[in-house]
Amino acid sequence: MTKATPSVMVVIPARYGSSRFPGKPLVMLGRKPMIQHVYEQAAACRAVTEVLVATDDERIKQAVEGFGGRAVMVAGDYRTGTDRVAGVARMFGGDYFVNLQGDEILLQPDLLADLIEPFIKSGTGIGTLKRTINSTEDVHNPSVVKVVTDHLGHALYFSRAPIPLVRDDASRRAVEGLHYIHLGLYMYRRDTLLKLASLPTGRLEDAEKLEQLRALWLGHRIIVADAVEPPSPHVDTEEDLLKLRRYLESKHPP
Repeated sequence: MTKATPSVMVVIPARYGSSRFPGKPLVMLGRKPMIQHVYEQAAACRAVTEVLVATDDERIKQAVEGFGGRAVMVAGDYRTGTDRVAGVARMFGGDYFVNLQGDEILLQPDLLADLIEPFIKSGTGIGTLKRTINSTEDVHNPSVVKVVTDHLGHALYFSRAPIPLVRDDASRRAVEGLHYIHLGLYMYRRDTLLKLASLPTGRLEDAEKLEQLRALWLGHRIIVADAVEPPSPHVDTEEDLLKLRRYLESKHPP
């Protein structure tokens, strides 16, 4: 008897309100709103079964349905993206759920496959991605989250601090094969996701403001795969938006 292929739902949390950039999911990039770019790139990944936008705003829901996508209203206060994705998992069946940020436009859809395929093989409950840090500035930037893993690829710790610290290197420079950036893309087995969302915020999570530390604090294993595909641009500011527009225009001139 052939074993059924597990289902993988990509959930894209998309809020309209943002202190830094209100209405960001609906800003236009070329002829499409940002959320459409994110949605279509995720749907193009060979390892994805379904894509769903989880929003708290009717304008975003209508925009998604307007281009033929699926969206659901997920109201309420959620601590983190993990908790919002768990809210979707309670509404829909499925084996695995991927949390993809609504301002993370994949330059290559198979960046998702870099995570999904090794994660399913691993049998663990949580997975994410890492990439080598080449910039010493990034090592010391608290906005850049670093990850350290064991030899099997399981996370030992995530931090905004420069980890690991090379004691005998006074320059504190980035070291290839030692310093890794954590990419904020998560995949969960359904039972693990629901369990995490039911538990209180951990002390490490609260201190570093990193949701993945809740899982480590509670003793869950997190498999961290290497990202092979090129990095995706992340839009936090108007300046980021202008850079992305210029990039997309260079690839797809009007």
